[in-house]
Amino acid sequence: MAGYIVALTGASGAIYGLRLVEELLKRGDDVDIVISPSGFLLLKEELGIDCAGGDVAGEISAFLSSRSAEISKGKLKYWPPDDLTAGFASGSALKRSMVICPCSMGTLARVASGISGNLIERAADCILKERGNLVLVPRETPLNTIHLENMLKLSRMNAVILPAMPAFYSKPRSIDDMVDFVVGKVLDVLGIENNLYKRWKK
Repeated sequence: MAGYIVALTGASGAIYGLRLVEELLKRGDDVDIVISPSGFLLLKEELGIDCAGGDVAGEISAFLSSRSAEISKGKLKYWPPDDLTAGFASGSALKRSMVICPCSMGTLARVASGISGNLIERAADCILKERGNLVLVPRETPLNTIHLENMLKLSRMNAVILPAMPAFYSKPRSIDDMVDFVVGKVLDVLGIENNLYKRWKK
């Protein structure tokens, strides 16, 4: 199976990122995960996941295992955000798909500006320069002109801007249904077949 880079940053909506990781692991895909300092705060605040003990991959795997028994099909590897020696910090690593989910406006701005101050930004820069698949899932409202200009700039570089905007035509009955709609759209963009949400039919 394929390998994917998934980054969680300091925008609300940590469940979107972990639900994506869950689906990729269930498929048997390997996932390299990077979490910003603010991302860790939101994992604890929103989902009760405390990674202070240092075993980040273990804590996340335990959380996902409580939701699904199938995640053991793929391998999850955590990389500290300051580890610029990670293989995918270089374009020669052949990692070609990355999703920043959720993506803060600060991260989005730095990626749009070519600033590589940490592993998340450097990996995104490599994906862009190697013409890979970069998907950013911003979760912010309202958007100011700077936000919009940065999104347009990245879109012109062939990055996909996929805001966390669940639809309601499918009549979601739970938060999980709304999360699955967004994650399903991310998988669609990555070319991964899924049935996480009800598709429009007439």
